[in-house]
Amino acid sequence: MKVKSQRLDAIKMILSSEEISSQEDLLKRLHEEGFPVTQATLSRDLKQLKVAKAASISGQYVYVLPNETMYHRIHTPLKAVEMMTVPGFLSINFSGNIGVIHTRPGYASSIAYNIDNSDIPEIMGTIAGDDTIFIVIQEGADHNAIIDALHDNLIF
Repeated sequence: MKVKSQRLDAIKMILSSEEISSQEDLLKRLHEEGFPVTQATLSRDLKQLKVAKAASISGQYVYVLPNETMYHRIHTPLKAVEMMTVPGFLSINFSGNIGVIHTRPGYASSIAYNIDNSDIPEIMGTIAGDDTIFIVIQEGADHNAIIDALHDNLIF
């Protein structure tokens, strides 16, 4: 199951960083990334990820991810396998009951999603931009405990 999870992450990374207009092109990219997959398996993966086709700025129809799983496109993408192994987290600082997390461009949304779904009771919620996340923490919560909880939940 780990291979499938990695393959799905690779598909998300590829579709977020490149304009892919056919399953054939996506199969080729997956093979380049080290995921030898059949067209039938790719079709099931695209269905599971709720991938659709939409017109791009150039007018070409390309595969797109639903908003909640979309990684922001970057101009000089790494290979998907490299993106999955390089953490997006850069730093965290606190002021009162607000935390500010800085990430690499395009990572804030997915890291905030992971924080929101980690059930850390001291964190009330997040707001994410492209490379910055604001976290609201409960009054009086220990900042070091927040950092430890984020580490324990593999957020960074």
